[in-house]
Amino acid sequence: MTSKRPAALGGLRHVALFVNDLPACEHFYVDLLGMAVEWRPDADNVYLCSGCDNLALHRWQGESFARPQRLDHIGFIIDRMDEVDQWFTFLKDQGVTMKSEPRTHRDGARSFYCLDPEAVVVQFIWHPPISGGRFIRND
Repeated sequence: MTSKRPAALGGLRHVALFVNDLPACEHFYVDLLGMAVEWRPDADNVYLCSGCDNLALHRWQGESFARPQRLDHIGFIIDRMDEVDQWFTFLKDQGVTMKSEPRTHRDGARSFYCLDPEAVVVQFIWHPPISGGRFIRND
């Protein structure tokens, strides 16, 4: 008997990252990006929320953090195309390390990449199929 696929997924709305410097990462995601602290179960873990997404930061407890990262990048959806350039300017002015300038892609999306304090690549993207309120928000 072949099982039937369940209803469509609701989206990829949770990412968890190991970090060395939890305060620096919390500053980046809360103070610069505007995420809110949802829950802090202890001094080594914090869960952040953007209104529609959840990001968990877990302090790395292992012996060495010098291991290859398998994650390519994480991305934040921007509602309007012109906001991509505004975010770029703001983050650059805050001293955030930029990986690229804003650019428009072949599919019409516009984005740029920067690094968080742990060198995780973060993309800010306006992507027509899901930007501009086409996804569920809790604003």
